[in-house]
Amino acid sequence: MDKPAGISSNRALQKVRGIFQARKAGHTGSLDPFATGMLPICLGEASKTAAFMLEAGKQYRAVSCLGEATTTGDIEGEVIQTCPVPDLAPSLISQVLQHFTGEIEQVPPMYSALKHEGKPLYEYARAGIEVERPARTVTIHQLELVSWQAPNLTIDVRCSKGTYIRTLAEDIAKALNCCAHLSALRRVVVEPFEA
Repeated sequence: MDKPAGISSNRALQKVRGIFQARKAGHTGSLDPFATGMLPICLGEASKTAAFMLEAGKQYRAVSCLGEATTTGDIEGEVIQTCPVPDLAPSLISQVLQHFTGEIEQVPPMYSALKHEGKPLYEYARAGIEVERPARTVTIHQLELVSWQAPNLTIDVRCSKGTYIRTLAEDIAKALNCCAHLSALRRVVVEPFEA
């Protein structure tokens, strides 16, 4: 399904399940509520394959708003930092993006569904508790500059499972001597499916 903005992946799943009156249903990897795009849904016996598809590579188009960082790393959070947006040449941005291709280390964001002692991290974050998160290795297969119109930086990302695009956007902004949050995110590929 092409998930619209404003609903969780689970809510989208339950709507589709209801339409098809399926006893079992599963999806192949969550999208944040503000994000849109491809959400493969498996119904009935096919729901048994959903877990295998979690391993699939994915591709996104992401828009970062430079100059403002938020609690969640996206438009759903409160602004916690502002900084001047530097005058950036597209060639410099492309150069910086090259440093984020291949295997990279990422610290998962507090606002994520990763579990710590049986509870998702976002529950700790909402309670104002910071939990130490070890960095994880992810692979960025392709990272391309689509457009730069200050303060909006649009990139295409093809990556391995477990990659947090919010974190990637924040890390790229830091490398550009700035701060940022994701203002839009669209998933266009969940291997082997393309939009």
